[in-house]
Amino acid sequence: MKIGIDKLDFYTSEFYIDMAKLAQARGEDPNKYLIGLGQEKMAAVPPTQDAVTLAANAAAGVLDDGDREQISFVILATESGIDNSKAGAIYVADLLGLKKNIRTLEVKQACYSATAALQLARGYISLHPTEKVLVIASDIARYGLQTKGEPTQGGGAVAILMSAEPRLVAFDADSAFYSENVMDFWRPLGNDTALVDGHYSTNIYLDLLNKTFQDYQAQNGYQLDDFAGFAFHLPFTKQGKKGMQALLAAHASQKAEYFMEMFEVSRQYNKQVGNLYTGSLYLSLLSLLENSSQLQAGDRLGLYSYGSGAVGEFYSVTVQPGFRKWLQKQDHQQLLNYRQEVTITTYEKMFTEAVVDGTDRKLDTTADHARFVLAGVKDHKRVYLSR
Repeated sequence: MKIGIDKLDFYTSEFYIDMAKLAQARGEDPNKYLIGLGQEKMAAVPPTQDAVTLAANAAAGVLDDGDREQISFVILATESGIDNSKAGAIYVADLLGLKKNIRTLEVKQACYSATAALQLARGYISLHPTEKVLVIASDIARYGLQTKGEPTQGGGAVAILMSAEPRLVAFDADSAFYSENVMDFWRPLGNDTALVDGHYSTNIYLDLLNKTFQDYQAQNGYQLDDFAGFAFHLPFTKQGKKGMQALLAAHASQKAEYFMEMFEVSRQYNKQVGNLYTGSLYLSLLSLLENSSQLQAGDRLGLYSYGSGAVGEFYSVTVQPGFRKWLQKQDHQQLLNYRQEVTITTYEKMFTEAVVDGTDRKLDTTADHARFVLAGVKDHKRVYLSR
């Protein structure tokens, strides 16, 4: 029985800033962001969106009535949780109008948790092959204004519907993973912005990529050229480029130029959105599936998932027959193309007005045209609207 991704969708804020203009506002050479980080635009997330609404907006576009009946498990992967106890997945399931006899869960391990959720879903479906699991990776990356990490912010959500006999990609049997207690990125309790040691984090990212890929090879003997392409966790897209170059430097390949071309395809969406934390890898996978004209059924794709702290995993998926029929490339291009650019001043106002505690407040939702929005907080309870 094949198990994998049946549907894949994403959502991001309808507002963005131009990275060249952010660089200019911060007194930096624009190429530091455009080339050095590999980013062109960054989602500017208004106070009326949080991890719950982003997740619900992403999932709403992927589900039909049949899916709603078969879904029995909803997992929200996030490091932007809104409550230290109650899972955001419960709010999401309610906003989506899913049936009540389902399991709901929230998982956390930095940017890795969506992969953990997919592996959990994979095991669940192996026991319940007629049921489906909705996994949503949803985050708002916050490092603070005028910090070193600011240009690697962003936000959005990727909705992943897992099932037996999937229509997009099926998970292969082998997977390699590695965990090590390091302090490259963390957000202490009480902090609404993250702390990061950028150079150290890059080194750990590459080190765990090397370890997991070698372990993966030891399990099955696949060589680099047995793959049709790779998708990487992309906190900024230059990071994934370093990962692809590291694999090519360590392993013989007759397809080096081809792999770099495919990497460029895989980062098209991420360059326009910024850092999605848990969703970054799967936005890259979506970009690869939708924008590559060379992929064919039966192709093997390598996926590298990384979460600071740190956990890395390398696994592969196989592209399924007729996969293009089930993609929504036109909708995603429209989502990105019809966003509104905001000034740096407006972006900074959005950032400082984000809801980060339980203080009572009412939000003006008129400028946010999303289906699901955060309307405010009352008695430490977030108030959501479905429109």
